[in-house]
Amino acid sequence: MFDGFYSGKKIFITGHTGFKGSWLCLWLHALGAKVAGYALAPPTEPNLFGLAKVEETLQSSHEADIRDLETLRQAIQAFGPEIVIHMAAQPLVRESYLDPVGTYAVNVMGTVHLLEAVRHTYGVQAILNVTTDKCYENREWIWGYREDEAMGGYDPYSSSKACSELVTSAYRRSFFTTEGEPLSGAASFPCVASARAGNVIGGGDWGADRLVPDCMRALLTGAPIAIRNPGAIRPWQHVIEPLCGYLFLIKRLVEDGPRFASAWNFGPGESDAAPVERVVQSLCEKWGTPGAYTIDSGPHPHEAYHLKLDCSKSRTLLGWQPRWGLQQAIHATVEWTRAYQRGADMKDLCLQQIERYTAS
Repeated sequence: MFDGFYSGKKIFITGHTGFKGSWLCLWLHALGAKVAGYALAPPTEPNLFGLAKVEETLQSSHEADIRDLETLRQAIQAFGPEIVIHMAAQPLVRESYLDPVGTYAVNVMGTVHLLEAVRHTYGVQAILNVTTDKCYENREWIWGYREDEAMGGYDPYSSSKACSELVTSAYRRSFFTTEGEPLSGAASFPCVASARAGNVIGGGDWGADRLVPDCMRALLTGAPIAIRNPGAIRPWQHVIEPLCGYLFLIKRLVEDGPRFASAWNFGPGESDAAPVERVVQSLCEKWGTPGAYTIDSGPHPHEAYHLKLDCSKSRTLLGWQPRWGLQQAIHATVEWTRAYQRGADMKDLCLQQIERYTAS
């Protein structure tokens, strides 16, 4: 799929102990990359990082805070990466209501620290900042948002990710390569892009206040499932889908330069932007307990109702497009969780699913 591009590449990933970071580390190792990680300890117990023995695949793993600029700078410079992928974040909407200061500190200043550390590191060719589909100013449109739509955010999480996008754009134009000409003040001139994915699902996500992990925990224990916003529409996709998009994008950043140094959407097909209740129904049916949920009508913090992505740019210019539909994503998630339930080798299963995806 990537024509050997990643073999031997030195890649530094922040947030590598998280759900998406763990999947990405496994995939990159399978592609022959040399990966170093920088993150806090895994945020949940259990966690994919431990279950899939991700640390065994790494050149080095730094347990440290993205808010610590000097430690981050030292870690990046010591490793000397060619590619940097920024995934460290406070990723939860509801948590951002409880800790807005911490959310902004991690998601905004964490991005500043990452870009500032790279600015003083020689040899970096590409930087990818992974943000979210929630960075757009949500107008409750029924059509998808394009990359040039206004940034915004009702809640602290969404707002902080919009800020992260603005920081990325400012650093790209102020310090790094733009329109083919390197600007002053940087040790190296990487091409800088950002990626905005939809609602990812998949095996190994144990995050709190996330629909599919909440459902999986309930199904594993036999507890009832309570859903907050049954009609809310989200762009659901298996975690492998956007990771594939990121890898396509990074390859083009390194090989083809500044014309790919911009923002990119990676979302599912139109029919897979589905309401919450349909997703839960499908999960329960795949698990074998149809109808095992209720509607929680209690008071909840504000969350967007409609949210879709327009991914025409990624399809047209990168040649990337979704391979698995929503039902395949749900099947893979249930397959993974059933395997975990019976004590299977989770690293092996992750790699099997990646291989199946790339062959589809």
